[in-house]
Amino acid sequence: MSYRPKNTDERILHRLKIARGHLEKIISMVESDSYCIDIMHQMQAVESGLKQTGNLLLENHLRGCVSDAIKKGQADESIAEIMTVFKKTK
Repeated sequence: MSYRPKNTDERILHRLKIARGHLEKIISMVESDSYCIDIMHQMQAVESGLKQTGNLLLENHLRGCVSDAIKKGQADESIAEIMTVFKKTK
């Protein structure tokens, strides 16, 4: 029987642990002088997994923290906070 995370925080943590395992595999591949293309494929898989996890984290933040901030009349502050994150990723 496989592990099924129950809530969003568990899902995020589970995905990050999977990414960590894949990253450890990539390190091992580099150390053992594996074929570069194989390493690049694994790196793309880790990047994709992290991107999906980031999207899940953002969705969770929007549904919880941002929604609460809007209800409290703090929409501008909440939007500015999110935008600083996106400006850093460029």
